[in-house]
Amino acid sequence: MMNHEDYLRRTLDIARHAREAGNHPFGAILVGPEGEILLEAGNAHEGAGGEYGDRTAHAERVLMTQASQNYPPEFLAKCTMYASAEPCAMCAGSAYWAGIGRVVYGMSEADLGALIGPHPENLTMNLPCRIVLSAGQRQIEVIGPLLEEESRAVHEGFWS
Repeated sequence: MMNHEDYLRRTLDIARHAREAGNHPFGAILVGPEGEILLEAGNAHEGAGGEYGDRTAHAERVLMTQASQNYPPEFLAKCTMYASAEPCAMCAGSAYWAGIGRVVYGMSEADLGALIGPHPENLTMNLPCRIVLSAGQRQIEVIGPLLEEESRAVHEGFWS
């Protein structure tokens, strides 16, 4: 069975592919209770259509939309969302509403913000996903940051 680092490295591969496709370098996967990878998503704002794309098409939000369309909340409560970087407030909210049981992430939102700065395409919020998720009526386990240097490397040179 794979461990947290193995799954996170898969999200980093997805983030690299998203970057190669012209999207922001973020990736996410849904892992089932038996350790199987069920769904994968990269940032998809450029391929979303419309004149301006979809700035809400973050990898985690896209993944949680797919998860909530394909699995019941009782099943998702036993699943884990892995994300290459800490889910923003929107993405943490989508994990909550989808019914996910655990979130594991790479680089923290604070470190991402420090790396990117005030970039107009990614104005990060200094609002950790733990705080967003703790405001809900059910508990979601949060693990991270993990593999911060590897997560940071995916972003090198992208935001400048």
